[in-house]
Amino acid sequence: MKLSWLDIRSLGEARDAIVQEALHHRVDAVVADDPALFADLPPTVTKVLFPQGKPLPEDFGDAAIVVVDPRTHGVTPAELATRHPGVEFGRFVEIIDAPTLEDACESARTEKWSLLLFRDPTKIPLEIVIAAAARAEGSLITVAGDVEEAEIIFGVLEHGADGVMMAPAAVGDTAALKRAAEAEVPNLDLVELRVVETAHVGMGERACVDTCTYFREDEGILVGSHSKGMILCVSETHPLPYMPTRPFRVNAGAVHSYTLGTGERTNYLSELKTGSKVTAVDVKGNTRLVTVGRVKIESRPLISIDAEAPDGRRVNLILQDDWHVRVLGPGGVVLNSTELKPGDTVLGYLPRADRHVGYPIDEFCLEK
Repeated sequence: MKLSWLDIRSLGEARDAIVQEALHHRVDAVVADDPALFADLPPTVTKVLFPQGKPLPEDFGDAAIVVVDPRTHGVTPAELATRHPGVEFGRFVEIIDAPTLEDACESARTEKWSLLLFRDPTKIPLEIVIAAAARAEGSLITVAGDVEEAEIIFGVLEHGADGVMMAPAAVGDTAALKRAAEAEVPNLDLVELRVVETAHVGMGERACVDTCTYFREDEGILVGSHSKGMILCVSETHPLPYMPTRPFRVNAGAVHSYTLGTGERTNYLSELKTGSKVTAVDVKGNTRLVTVGRVKIESRPLISIDAEAPDGRRVNLILQDDWHVRVLGPGGVVLNSTELKPGDTVLGYLPRADRHVGYPIDEFCLEK
């Protein structure tokens, strides 16, 4: 999960409402330029003092982190740390050219906290700083102008900055920032499922999910006819006769099928479109969000696969009835769907919650 810092320094009359929203959504820190603004905040939120353009106060109040600009404050975080052992200190760097970019890289390598403001819209300088900090233990917090920019910052170089500082323009922005910070999906506990039956079920529409990402050989997406059981469908990463590999594609199954999206939500394959997010999963259960570039829905012969979990739960997957459509087994073994037989083992996932419009919910729901 990424860090979300709420900048309240420039907020006007909406400050109180925005702060209450921030506390409700549990932002990681509130940033102020006056220690007095921390007085009414609960101890559960981290208080960051950042007196940009102002003298550094003698008393930091309840601040747990103090960010300074050595050029204007005339003191470094290291010097302050020796005087105030109970406070963490960070460096602010505004990146406008090559020398300030090098300052940011040095801060990223050496400081516990680096607060970075990039004046140019390109994210290339941020990529350079993230690369420079690859082996460092400190945290990078990048200033974002809005939630859309925050989402981009979180994804730069796949790793992104450790956090974002943003001044909300209105109530609602803080909630959106927190959602963006929590967009990473948790890893999953996959289970081994024993195939018990396969059957040719006639014609129907199946969906090929073409993503904007190359899948790895042991990676695909989870698909199932029911919300409480899915099978790991591999991408077209492995060589096939008669056609080139398409490592960005998963021939995923019939259009009614569920797959995992964002925020624990499932989506029907028929709902996916350009710009949708789906969860890529490897054979160890590691996950990442990938973006859908296109979904191809076409009529094809279909095959139904029924498998059973160790606890007796049944899982069903309906795929295109063709040898080149594949699923994954333990250890990344690639299994051709039309050659599956009772006793074969495939990998799957067993969500516990029922679903309503894709969201997990605790209610009675029978799927069969």
